[in-house]
Amino acid sequence: MLKIRLFCAGGMSTSLLVRKMEEAAAAAGVEADIEAHGVGSIERRIDETVDVVLIGPQVGYQKAMVKKVTDKYGIPMEVIPMQVYGMVNGKAAFELAQKLAAEKQA
Repeated sequence: MLKIRLFCAGGMSTSLLVRKMEEAAAAAGVEADIEAHGVGSIERRIDETVDVVLIGPQVGYQKAMVKKVTDKYGIPMEVIPMQVYGMVNGKAAFELAQKLAAEKQA
């Protein structure tokens, strides 16, 4: 099970992307637990069981703060590219999460 957490300004704007990512995971035959939350709740929303954290481009300026939190647990994180986010490209976002998870295990 791939556990992915997305963080944006309020957690609402990424909900459509979460659905598209879930569809991409199902199409790839990968069991995934994907949730979106507001970046202000990151300390409460991640722990050592999370595999990957992605943040929306609108909160990219908070990458350093998010990285401090994810580094505590050894969780890879990345800002979702603007084009992927804007086009609600769930397949590309899911593939980014898979790539980060694979790099963590390597």
